Amino acid sequence: MTIETLDGLAERSPGVTAAAGFRASGITAGLKSSGRPDLALVVNEGPSQVAAAVFTTNRVVGAPVVWSRQAVADGVVSAVVLNSGGANVCTGPDGFLDVHRTAEKVGAVLELSPGDVVVCSTGLIGEPLPIGKVLAGVDVAVSALSRTGGYDAAVAIMTTDTVPKTAHLTVPGDQGEWTVGGMAKGAGMLAPGLATMLCVITTDAVIDVETAQAALRSAVSQTFDRIDSDGCMSTSDTVTLLVSGASRAVPDPAGFTAALTQVCAQLSRALIADAEGASHDIAVTVMNASTEAAGLAVARAVARSNLFKAAMFGNDPNWGRVLAQVGTVPESVAPYDPDQLDVTINGVQVCKSGGAYQPRTDVDLAASREVHVLIDLHAGSEVVTVWTNDLTHDYVLENSAYST
Repeated sequence: MTIETLDGLAERSPGVTAAAGFRASGITAGLKSSGRPDLALVVNEGPSQVAAAVFTTNRVVGAPVVWSRQAVADGVVSAVVLNSGGANVCTGPDGFLDVHRTAEKVGAVLELSPGDVVVCSTGLIGEPLPIGKVLAGVDVAVSALSRTGGYDAAVAIMTTDTVPKTAHLTVPGDQGEWTVGGMAKGAGMLAPGLATMLCVITTDAVIDVETAQAALRSAVSQTFDRIDSDGCMSTSDTVTLLVSGASRAVPDPAGFTAALTQVCAQLSRALIADAEGASHDIAVTVMNASTEAAGLAVARAVARSNLFKAAMFGNDPNWGRVLAQVGTVPESVAPYDPDQLDVTINGVQVCKSGGAYQPRTDVDLAASREVHVLIDLHAGSEVVTVWTNDLTHDYVLENSAYST
């Protein structure tokens, strides 16, 4: 597997065009004042057109989410068109009409049903899209489609991202090898709700709709649902899985789910690594929880604490802020004995049985970007990890000026 990283040292992954049967493109339609690429297209050339998707659970959603939920409902999708430079959220009936026009334009140019086109948009909420530029951009994107265009597509969906996020995995099998590839965008508003950003994943394996949907939900729940940058859920989050079947290889469902989960894990970690202004990637692991839900509740409580995140930014292993957040989770959700809690930060057990243990000065938070916080509830056997990041001056500055 390969993935683009912040240091640029990793091999460039073809992402969504790593799997056979797909073409993609990323072009500049003029939606961004910066003049950077802002429109991407991914096309499934088959022979299969199977698809599955998960969407944000935010009650306020963009017109593209409303449309795309309908488009994928029958398990068939032929193309995904994505734009950055505008979210098309809270834009009223005209916003939905613009989505319809976009899908119709893609359908007309590619000679496929508009109802089989997923539409995704990302950017500022409450501003109408310059639909004329979008429609003209579709023509350019179709002409630029390529079996090596996955990386360009990943670049075109970036907003505050500093690098494109792509990954792929090729799996050998008795019937021949098959591949899962993907691209994602997101650097802020990363809070779980079935999905946490825009993501397109492709595979040339042969799988049916039921397997695709079950595998995607499982993979997302273990990866994208367990990153939490700033506790802010987007209105546009969409993860779409497209299945071409071009390899003719039929993996067993468990094997396919495992491969899909691995690609999703790589992409989700790339999102955290590129979180707006962050200087630390933080793994909050809760062990010996009574249930998975209990462990997740505790991990999320810590990961969403601005006090905790600010301490990590200051390289301060303030474990008291960890325990304070653990204590906000109701006993009915996560039973545990406060006098039995242990906390370890980067291998140093700073808290044992609810009190100070090893000196916090033994913890080194400056040597590495990654921070590992381990919380032992001594209440069961479940282990859960949620990735987050620190709260920095740069995050505040970037988001204070996002719309200006």
